[in-house]
Amino acid sequence: MTIAPLPLPSRVSRASGQTQLQPAYVEDVADAIARVMQNAQSLMCELGGPRVYTYRSLLEVIARPLGKKPRLVPMPFGLWHALASVAEMLPEPPITRNQVELMQLDNLASPGVPGFGDLRISSTSLEDTLPSIVGLSGGLPRVPPVP
Repeated sequence: MTIAPLPLPSRVSRASGQTQLQPAYVEDVADAIARVMQNAQSLMCELGGPRVYTYRSLLEVIARPLGKKPRLVPMPFGLWHALASVAEMLPEPPITRNQVELMQLDNLASPGVPGFGDLRISSTSLEDTLPSIVGLSGGLPRVPPVP
């Protein structure tokens, strides 16, 4: 049995803030693990949520219920690497060079690989879970999908 809840990055991002992410709700991942464990057959899954976001759109979705408008300033990855190099000298660095490298790569479930649907799990969207995370009742308006 193999389970890969965080798929390997599939391609290099097109531009700063445009890296694509497919976050999965932790309880859906736990359900998937339990179902795979109950299955006698070996199954490799990539678990991605129902929506694809860019870093930019993800920050906007998170900021909206908080009544915030994020100030998103494009920053070259070279500068991120330099900042992370300095930050790694701190006892608890807020960012590392490895994290910067991952920020440059899309993190999406691969098409054709078993996932939530194959396990008969209807994955939960961030818009459905975010209100409870930030302490709001009701849902959030949907954002258009990434083309």
